[in-house]
Amino acid sequence: MRKGERTKKHIIEKSAELFNQQGYAGTSMQDIMDATGLTKGGLYRSFASKEEIATAAFQHMGGTLWERFMEAGQAKVTATDKIMSIFSLYHDAVYEPPMKGGCPFLNTAVESDASYPVLREPAVEQHKQMIKYIKSLLKQGIDDGEFNTEIDIGETASFIFSAMEGSILCSRLTKDKRHVEYTSRHIQYVLHTFKVS
Repeated sequence: MRKGERTKKHIIEKSAELFNQQGYAGTSMQDIMDATGLTKGGLYRSFASKEEIATAAFQHMGGTLWERFMEAGQAKVTATDKIMSIFSLYHDAVYEPPMKGGCPFLNTAVESDASYPVLREPAVEQHKQMIKYIKSLLKQGIDDGEFNTEIDIGETASFIFSAMEGSILCSRLTKDKRHVEYTSRHIQYVLHTFKVS
């Protein structure tokens, strides 16, 4: 890896941690300079703006989280177990989140809708990717004879992801991990209603 590429990677990784913990609007260029040890000129040699750094950082966080989703589901066999493995990454969304600062998708989705609209489109793409992944698992369940054909794949995938993100938000807000646990159990119940008897 060339020096310029190493520097860019360093900026992305350090700023990703800052953005996910402090928010995009709450993170200044000075914060990024302090975290990376680079001057303003050093930052601008790699990125044209803070917005460009933020977009690259979000994509980096999304890619990292995506890899963890894939790893969690890799050892599972049934569609139900693969879907529930996503929740396993958030077993303690308050004190042991998969990334410092919590779920990068949730944090970015909230902020991009108000104070940082530049990230709305990347957040929407991440949402589409997750829905597509959950839909593929539900389809796998139908193809394998685990779920009956009455299940609406699109509707159920949206419900699962929305419920998961909502429970993460509630757990972090109240500092009570039980909201994720409750939602996880109810998702399992919903999936069970579609099981082939």
